[in-house]
Amino acid sequence: MILYPAIDLKDGQAVRLVHGDMDQATVFSDDPAAQARSFVEAGCEWLHLVDLNGAFAGAPVNAAPVEAILKSCDVPAQLGGGIRDMATIETWLEKGLARVILGTIAVENPDLVREAAKAFPGQVAVGIDARNGFVATKGWAEETDVRVTDLARSFEDAGVAAIIYTDILRDGAMGGPNIAATADLARAVSIPVIASGGVSSLDDLRALRDCGTALNGAISGRALYDGAIDLREALAELRG
Repeated sequence: MILYPAIDLKDGQAVRLVHGDMDQATVFSDDPAAQARSFVEAGCEWLHLVDLNGAFAGAPVNAAPVEAILKSCDVPAQLGGGIRDMATIETWLEKGLARVILGTIAVENPDLVREAAKAFPGQVAVGIDARNGFVATKGWAEETDVRVTDLARSFEDAGVAAIIYTDILRDGAMGGPNIAATADLARAVSIPVIASGGVSSLDDLRALRDCGTALNGAISGRALYDGAIDLREALAELRG
């Protein structure tokens, strides 16, 4: 199981939100590229990047810090937030992203997800952000009547590389991930699932790893910044 350190970008800074609320942002670094390098130096295999402003704007906003991270780090990175058309997908992949994460557009224009996954095999993931089992879009600001498992299953034959599943009510709250819901989703689809939201201790990572189904990975942000999870120790644990 891969551990993805998260760098959430707001106004050019690395921040963490609580429950996705932009008004509850804690700034952890004014230099996201330096933060990314510290994660790489600790041994991470991937980076998980989110353009928070972009998620609300519907277009890339924090392009400069993302590009700085890509130029200064030699591990693959995935990015979500504001990626809602083929031109933006192509641009980011050309700039060196290993994988784009499509969230809002997966609900609003699933055909685009299919088109992108076919055009860029292995480089398109679907981000499913949920509140009480239902998908939320546009930076988690809008709730839908779409169930998580229904959306995930609709992409079974699309060739997407992974599903990033975030429980919004757990995100940034340091209360532990929704292991049951994550495991249920992983059992419901053949697409690799990456857990996100609430991963706040080494025990949480162990519980996800041992939850009875094969998870591709887990994303953690605040716990790494706060020191609740030591990245080197966690990587060693997950690598066995």
